[in-house]
Amino acid sequence: MTVSPIDVTHDITCILPELQAVAEEVPARAREFLSQAIASLHAPAGAVMLTASAVDAMLKDKGHKDGSLNTRIDAAAKANLITAEMAAWAHEIRLDANDQRHADEAASLPSEANAAKSIEFANALAQFLYVLPARVARGRKP
Repeated sequence: MTVSPIDVTHDITCILPELQAVAEEVPARAREFLSQAIASLHAPAGAVMLTASAVDAMLKDKGHKDGSLNTRIDAAAKANLITAEMAAWAHEIRLDANDQRHADEAASLPSEANAAKSIEFANALAQFLYVLPARVARGRKP
């Protein structure tokens, strides 16, 4: 039996599952943290911590630099940069990351689903803070 060589003349039209990318509108530091979180989904504890760093970087980029991430989330909500619901979810991400960062023995290790949920929030935050405002600005240009 003869094996035919693989025909590599066809263009790749689709990759499944789709590769997740962070929008270019997101500031470089936050984009890198979030990109690394996505790439490390197979290591959920690391992905959760990287996601919290991405959230922190976005809030710092928006001028909330004082105190801890806890303080920055509350300040962003008070300044109406994010909604109360977004702040609550951001605090969940922060606490999940703290459990891992401090190796809290009472906390369970996160699953890939937990990490994916954290990444989903960070992507939503990036859309809200950067991508949608950039799209509106482009759409309003004459």
